[in-house]
Amino acid sequence: MTAYSDTEIPVGGLFEEERSAEIVNARISEQANPRLREVMEVLTRHLHAAIKEIEPTHDEWLQGIDFLTRTGQMCSDWRQEYILLSDVLGVTMLVDAINHRRPKGATPNTILGPFYVADAPRYEHGASICLDGKGEPTLVSGRVLDTNGHPIAGATLDVWQTNDDGFYDVQQKGVQPDYNLRGLFTSDAEGYYAFRTVKPRHYPIPSDGTVGNLLGDLGRHPHRAAHMHFIVTAPGFEQVITHIFTPDCPYLHEDTVFGVKKELIAQFVHQTDVSTARRYDLQVPFLAVNWDFVLTPA
Repeated sequence: MTAYSDTEIPVGGLFEEERSAEIVNARISEQANPRLREVMEVLTRHLHAAIKEIEPTHDEWLQGIDFLTRTGQMCSDWRQEYILLSDVLGVTMLVDAINHRRPKGATPNTILGPFYVADAPRYEHGASICLDGKGEPTLVSGRVLDTNGHPIAGATLDVWQTNDDGFYDVQQKGVQPDYNLRGLFTSDAEGYYAFRTVKPRHYPIPSDGTVGNLLGDLGRHPHRAAHMHFIVTAPGFEQVITHIFTPDCPYLHEDTVFGVKKELIAQFVHQTDVSTARRYDLQVPFLAVNWDFVLTPA
């Protein structure tokens, strides 16, 4: 067998451990989409750096390939295991944070979650979205404002949450009424909104698949901290997709998808005010949450 001399081999064309990422990236054509080229060069550099730090065995690498294969096989029209993997690794929240950097005082974003349903019923100011009669009655009210503190009239608040058993209506078809604990509300001329609901509960993400097994192997639980979802929109302003969290949830500081931000932890205050109770058709005592949403210009 005759070996080639160094002068006969194109520089950088053959594999070397020390320059592995550089060699792979050199194969990308100059005609490739510039953004795709940038993304793949960065991913390749970091992936090769991770492999060099970990130094996996062949069996360990095949276990990783098998995990990704089984994760893909679990995906369907109604379940996306890769999104779940992104969630529990904190990547979903990081991408969201990068794409929604807002000035101090503006309401921060958090993740949408898999249980959003479009076209929820539209309700009048102060109406109740609880259709199953379960849970601790809660009045949520506040204002929609701009970053200068001016009220935003006509803003739409799209609200949804779990019931007192820790399930969304779409998880319990035939058990919960359709559109239970979902609703659309509109801020008035002074930016005020109000609705009646119940205190949300924590709940586990789907843990019967590869992501759930990974959490178990890592000694992590699958629970989300108790929260209410909101999408707040108004013409001329950036849409806000966010939560408000209960302050006493046992999973508040270890939400499995890292969705909690300190600016989104609300106070659920026990109220005995009879006039407010009568105004909103509540029995005393009840819980009250006062929460303002601050939007930034689009």
